[in-house]
Amino acid sequence: MSIQVEWQTMKVSIIPFQDQYSKYFYRLNYDWLDEFFYVEDYDELVLRNCKKEIIDKGGFIFFALYNSNIVGTMALLPRGDRVFELNKMAVKKDLRGKGIGNQLISFIIDFSKKKKLKSIILYSNTVLKNSIHLYTKFGFKEIDNPDAPYERSDIKMELLLSNSW
Repeated sequence: MSIQVEWQTMKVSIIPFQDQYSKYFYRLNYDWLDEFFYVEDYDELVLRNCKKEIIDKGGFIFFALYNSNIVGTMALLPRGDRVFELNKMAVKKDLRGKGIGNQLISFIIDFSKKKKLKSIILYSNTVLKNSIHLYTKFGFKEIDNPDAPYERSDIKMELLLSNSW
């Protein structure tokens, strides 16, 4: 007897930051960090003050919305001349593996191209095999990691968008 499993992609809407969603940004990211690592002081600062630490500094926060529920989030933080960091990406635990992360990254790449960004960087950890696979699938390449702002980070990746603008 064989069991067939069909993986379905959940189609989500990606919406921009709104103050009332701050609690979801905090909870989704806190839960993810607590599950895989621990919440560093810098994480706590950004999570508790996401508007001040991200939006007010020229960054962006987006949410994945499914059936009127926030099921995922991610941010882009300015890190240099048209270089932004993909940051604080998290998907609700019971919905992981359903394509939400793919949709978030695809959206952020398209958004970044429209904003004429030069590149997107990210910091991660090599124990997160699924995450590294996802980033690689979208074209991120490993680069030197001398400036990691997180103790848990042992890999830095970059997606070059264009050097023509």
